[in-house]
Amino acid sequence: MRAQSQDALSHGYSRPARSPHSSRSEVIAPHGMVAASQPLAAQVGIDILKAGGNAIDAAVAVNAVLGLVEPHMNGVGGDLFAILWDAETEQLYALNATGRAPYEINRETLVRQGYTRMPGKGPLTWTVPGAVDGWHELLERFGTLEFADVLAPAIAYARGGFPVSEIIQRQWAGSAIALAQWPDSAATYLPDGRPPRVGEVFKNPNLAATYEAIAQGGRDAFYKGDIARRIVAFSEGNGGYFTMADFEDHASVWVEPVSTSYRGYDVWEVPPNSSGILALMILNLMEGYDVAALGHNSADAVHLYAEAKKLVWADRNTYVADADANELPTLPLITKSYADARRRLIDPERAGLDMTPGQPFDHSDTVYLTVVDKDRNAISLIESIFGGFGSDVVPGDLGFALQNRGSGFSLEEGHLNSLEPHKRSLHTNMPAFVTKDGKPFMSFGVMGGSMQPQGHWQVLSNIIDFGMNLQEAGDAARVRHSPSLRPGGTVAVEPGVSDEVIAELRRRGHHVERQGGGGMGGYQAIMIHPETGMLHGGTDPRKDGQVIGY
Repeated sequence: MRAQSQDALSHGYSRPARSPHSSRSEVIAPHGMVAASQPLAAQVGIDILKAGGNAIDAAVAVNAVLGLVEPHMNGVGGDLFAILWDAETEQLYALNATGRAPYEINRETLVRQGYTRMPGKGPLTWTVPGAVDGWHELLERFGTLEFADVLAPAIAYARGGFPVSEIIQRQWAGSAIALAQWPDSAATYLPDGRPPRVGEVFKNPNLAATYEAIAQGGRDAFYKGDIARRIVAFSEGNGGYFTMADFEDHASVWVEPVSTSYRGYDVWEVPPNSSGILALMILNLMEGYDVAALGHNSADAVHLYAEAKKLVWADRNTYVADADANELPTLPLITKSYADARRRLIDPERAGLDMTPGQPFDHSDTVYLTVVDKDRNAISLIESIFGGFGSDVVPGDLGFALQNRGSGFSLEEGHLNSLEPHKRSLHTNMPAFVTKDGKPFMSFGVMGGSMQPQGHWQVLSNIIDFGMNLQEAGDAARVRHSPSLRPGGTVAVEPGVSDEVIAELRRRGHHVERQGGGGMGGYQAIMIHPETGMLHGGTDPRKDGQVIGY
């Protein structure tokens, strides 16, 4: 790895450390480690590890607590993906635990109602929640504990309450008007008619009851029992299309992870309908440049990255969808030869205004967590209800919001991602894993919608090209390219990017905006040091996250 750029980090204080402007030191521990976006959830994971559970047990327990303490981000109404390293077999495994559209809905259903594109919220955006079945699959195949054991901490917090943290409160308050439109949502998440304040204790006894039903009855309690029946009954009375068959037929899928190499490191992602291949495509494009020589967040580096992202997004909108419903060119898209051909379309001096897809056949709201145990089992898990509080709809008194993942479908006839019965939509979520010489090196992820593949590239480049440790890699200023009404889209940069770089990017034809206060994702990572075997962890200062080791 190369020497770190000393200008990469810029904050208003100085620490007696290698990077005096980093937010904190890496956490280093010998036995086990948990990195999560909420301290209470991370502590629960450590408690599970210390009590004899493994990384998979701890991950499910952490995810259950996150569904309570970050309800606008995730929960049992959402989906998950996971990549895990099994120390016994020394292999990687990937799980797709995403739900499908109802059997009784298709694009014509919405077109007849006057829609030209999918709505963003409400019952028409519901897909079957996959998270609970994902938990079941993880525990059944690789866990050592029962549902009752791993859900007990979340049940205790749901009944006893937890103090709402600052960043969560701000995001919670931003959804208050939307939640108030649905009586059960308001009753669940707006006690006394308002969102909870910072430090105020919030209780969710309805979610506790749902968790208790799952603890006692397993995944069937959710998909074949009273929970499913209550969701379907609510759907029938509120304009949804769920039937019991949608829940009874739901199943997660174990899939082969896909990978590419980046300067000697193998980076692994979950294949479509996950967007993981987008990160691999960006890595392939950027490997053709000497990024370290260009300089961290230099005008040259940001320009080339923004252009690479545009090329990848052109392919995303054409070729990333449900692999069960379509023949997708997944492996051709992540070849080095395809990247070489696409890279030739990048003008090093001028921003492209329109990128077309290649021919490979020749504010999303999410939580990410990672756990490594004493045996060096490791899991990278991401879970989401998509938009803030998902569809905004809590089905009755179940204590959680249903996701709006169906808003990711297209109503364009013939599109690979067109809304069809029992089909999975394109998913923004993507956990990642890195191996080096066939051994586990790092488990990481960056939550945050379309920032996820962009964040994966930037974090990996920070570590591999610029020699940053895991905390420095998360602290460094980020860049985000997004489509907009302007030709070529918008490049958003954090305050750590200099005025001179912004001016040069604008000269090359980019529309550039400074961005603060969120929108650049949330990162967690754990590395198994290849020389010492110690665990190193980093967490994003943009979130309320914490790394805990023992």
